[in-house]
Order: sequence, then structure tokens, then C-alpha cells
Amino acid sequence: MAAPEPSTLGVVARAPQRPDVHTLSLYVNNKPGVLVRVALVFARRGYNIESLVVSPTVRGDFSRMTITCSGDPETLEQIIKQLAKLIDVVHAIDHTGDDSYETEIALVKLESKLDQRTEILQIAEHYAARVVDYGSDSLMLQAHGSSEKLDAFIGLLRPFQLTDLVRSGKILMARGKRVT
Repeated sequence: MAAPEPSTLGVVARAPQRPDVHTLSLYVNNKPGVLVRVALVFARRGYNIESLVVSPTVRGDFSRMTITCSGDPETLEQIIKQLAKLIDVVHAIDHTGDDSYETEIALVKLESKLDQRTEILQIAEHYAARVVDYGSDSLMLQAHGSSEKLDAFIGLLRPFQLTDLVRSGKILMARGKRVT
């Protein structure tokens, strides 16, 4: 797999990805218990949530849930219909294949001896990652971009001693005046 360009900060949703991966956006009331009710809809149908990001919206009484999930499209269609019926869900949209801007963040911690740092930093530079913590025998990098870009970045770092990895999960916004 060819490495993505380092300047690629986001990706149009039509970029190649696993065919069974879907990205949903839910606009929900910002109330306790909403997340549990949404997750239960997926669990009852045996649908796997790969990442889930909840964030405030312009209106403080609402939140945006961005859910990356995998499974068959027919089941997903039923899940979206069930989500739309939940009282606290204002709308649920499947953005798979839409013209949307997507990005995520990864923090990668590595054990690194001084003689390995040059190679690690070259990889980081190629992916526009930045060093957020230096230690005498460790390094922490932050990278952002499409899921595919981060997968490639982490893949190149695997030969080194990865000690920790945290990914934010995908966030997205529909382009133009379309609703997210």
C-alpha cells in the first residue's frame, strides 16, 4: 500500500475503505442515557461499533455522535430507522460514500534509543506528525488525517517498539450546506 501524502489532512469519504465500514452521524439531545440507548440499538442487531466520538454542537443542548461501524448494509438500514425512532435522536445519517471531510488523531508512544530516532523522525515528518513528548528512552508522536493515512503511519512504526497507541476515532462534517 502506497503511503498517503503528508499534506492529506482529511479525506473525501469516497476514498477506498473496507466495503463493510460505515460512518454515521447522529444529532442527539445532550442528556444522560442517550449514549447507552444508541449503543443498545447496535448491540441488539449484533453490529460492531469500531469508533464512537461524542462532541458538543453549536447549540449546547445537543451533541453530535460520529459512529464508525462495520456490518452488512441491510442491517445498518434497520439500525438507522430504529435510531431515528429514539426520542432523543433528532436525526441519523449514513455518510458512507458522501462528499464529507473526515479526520482523526492518533497518539503513538515508542521506546526509542538515540540511534533509532532519526528513522522514526523521518517517518513522522513524512506523515506531518509532530513530537509531543521526548524522554531519554521514549518518544510520543501525534498524527492526524484520514483513517487510511494513520493506518499506514502506524504500520511503518510497528517495527519499532510501540508501547502505547490511542486513536480518537473518526470525526466528519458534510461539505457545503448539507446536513451532518
